[in-house]
Amino acid sequence: MTMPDLPHIAADVLDTPTLAKLALPADSSHPPRILILYGSLRPQSFSRKLALEAERILRQFGAETRVFDPHELPILDSVPNTHPKVQELRALSLWSEGQVWVSPERHGSVTAVFKNQIDWLPLEEGSVRPTQGRTLAVMQVSGGSQSFNVVNALRVLGRWMRMVVIPNQSSVAKAWQEFDDAGRMKPSPFYDRVVDVMEELFKFTLMVRDRSDYLVDRYSERKGAAEAHALLVAAGVTEEAAPAPVVVEPAKTSCCFSGAC
Repeated sequence: MTMPDLPHIAADVLDTPTLAKLALPADSSHPPRILILYGSLRPQSFSRKLALEAERILRQFGAETRVFDPHELPILDSVPNTHPKVQELRALSLWSEGQVWVSPERHGSVTAVFKNQIDWLPLEEGSVRPTQGRTLAVMQVSGGSQSFNVVNALRVLGRWMRMVVIPNQSSVAKAWQEFDDAGRMKPSPFYDRVVDVMEELFKFTLMVRDRSDYLVDRYSERKGAAEAHALLVAAGVTEEAAPAPVVVEPAKTSCCFSGAC
């Protein structure tokens, strides 16, 4: 089947989006599942403090949260991907419906601790895509004046990981002034912005999570699958149904250290 005005398009795999296709019979009733990653190993890490503050806000909205502890996560490719910390991180990403990324700024970009976590997450593993279609909020902390280098870099990473990066973001300047001795964020415009970002993430996650498969369904991939199927049929090969991916529910006790969750 061809279309006269668009002769290069395979019409049989072209999908015309409609509101009806976005109107699901019933949305999920469970709380939105949010994974939070931070990018420092320091005991008094401000990115970790901000991550935990974000977690408190998300829980107030009703989200179920996990905070991944990057301690003991090996450098990429220094160990097999069967390493327990790698498996924990990947399981958490699969479990999540949205994510929060928080990194300090180091030499104008994200820290190695943070980037290592993202590098361990594959774009795809068989038929499973651990990040595709998930919502994402990005935040950064700085020791000096306000900067947007990290949140900009995180946006690029998020798009590359096929995530839905929300419009709002937070950049906390002079972070050492913004937290009290108990590690809680002080009231300020910076704090209000963090609340804004978490509120927006929660809303976007509610809207996207049950529709992500349809939203990221691509013409080029459908076309490729149809062509591959045609080749198999021509060769007389019978396809077997792919098994459903197994998603491991991560234990709550392993989400972060020192009982901070």
